Amino acid sequence: MRDLACDVAVIGAGTAGIAAHRAALSAGAKAVLIEQGPGGTTCARVGCMPSKLLITAAEAAEDARAAHRLGIHVGAVRVDGPAVLARMRHWRDRFVGSVFEGLEQLPDESRLTGRAVFEGPDCLRVDDHTRLRFKAAVLATGSSPSVPEPLRDLGERVLTTDTVFDIEDLPASLAVLGAGPVGLELAQAMARLGVRTSVFDPGDSLGSLSDPDLKAAAREIFSQAFDLHLGAKVEHAAPDGDGARLGWNGEGGAGEGRFTRVLAAAGRPPNVRGLGLERTGVSLDETGSPSYDSRSLLCEGAPILIAGDANADRPVLHEASRQGRIAGRNAARLAAGEGPERPERWVALAMVFSQPQIAVIGGGFSPGSGRIVGRADFCDQGRAQVMDRAQGGIRLYAEPDGRLTGAELVGPEVEHLGHLLAYAVQDGLDVRRFRDRPFYHPTLEEGLDTALSDLADRLD
Repeated sequence: MRDLACDVAVIGAGTAGIAAHRAALSAGAKAVLIEQGPGGTTCARVGCMPSKLLITAAEAAEDARAAHRLGIHVGAVRVDGPAVLARMRHWRDRFVGSVFEGLEQLPDESRLTGRAVFEGPDCLRVDDHTRLRFKAAVLATGSSPSVPEPLRDLGERVLTTDTVFDIEDLPASLAVLGAGPVGLELAQAMARLGVRTSVFDPGDSLGSLSDPDLKAAAREIFSQAFDLHLGAKVEHAAPDGDGARLGWNGEGGAGEGRFTRVLAAAGRPPNVRGLGLERTGVSLDETGSPSYDSRSLLCEGAPILIAGDANADRPVLHEASRQGRIAGRNAARLAAGEGPERPERWVALAMVFSQPQIAVIGGGFSPGSGRIVGRADFCDQGRAQVMDRAQGGIRLYAEPDGRLTGAELVGPEVEHLGHLLAYAVQDGLDVRRFRDRPFYHPTLEEGLDTALSDLADRLD
């Protein structure tokens, strides 16, 4: 076993780890990036990009089916499942390949391959080939999909958010466990591609919505696309030929059904177990995750920082990238004997690329907070009606002094409105100042103007 030393050791070469490594190098530290594999980042390999490729194909199929509403007749729509999935994998592999190309440009001395395990507060063992001593470390080990207990005896009949993109053809039927952003996106896409789809979730919300009106609207909208079971928990599952038979209980009573495949989309716990963190002096909670400062990302008890999905705080790419940069810079500062920086956090921004889309800014609805709520609906909004996508609405939240604090949206292409609102909340913009901006006609942004007007009236 060889012995090496560095200033900063970065464990994990995903979005956060790559950003941390670059930041540490830019700060003048000697940094080593350790990757166990398979690499390519969660986003490119099993997350953002393959899911959007699947969604794009599904939207094309749905638009063709609905074209008659606009006076356009295209005939019967036939979905070629293997072709859809082959195109998705082609582009996914290109995105993953571009990540690997960037890593291959790094000098050999700044990269190690293997599983890293802590031997102490300043030492890592990488497989059985390298012992690496460091002055500071960044934990960017990402996350892995969880499989609920009832599904664990179903073998290959169970798909996860890691394996669903490698199937060769679309299943005849699919049960999706989890109605969060990922579950909702994949369920709608599969349904639009012709898969008989059912969604189960013990909660009462879709896509992390919390506003009561928007939750109800989303429930009505998406229940038209697939069989929806909110407030339902799958309690048992058993193999049934080449498929699976599930039994559930919930708001609508008990039920049972057979599905070709089951997709576990109920979350991705962080990869922090088995790393030897108990030998570092870091404070660990009951789940084995480190206690850390959410701004500096420094763990309690050791010069170790945690970034990206590994800290399970905001598991989205833009946060992982920024956290990686912060962790890398702070690791370099710790290695140089300096204290960490504590930059202000970005406003929380989450999106679901379903149709209609969902966006939640600043944490969403908070009953009893004393905040004022402004409302607008897309059902009677001009541009949404022109697009034949008049569904959903906008909810804006503001303090009594007029400062915007958050928003929730369900509607056509609200990814763009979500960004505008995130910037406004981040900058502490006042409702009246925000409304005193140009809103071009006819655009979906006029719906935001309507919600701002309603909010301003309520404040007055």
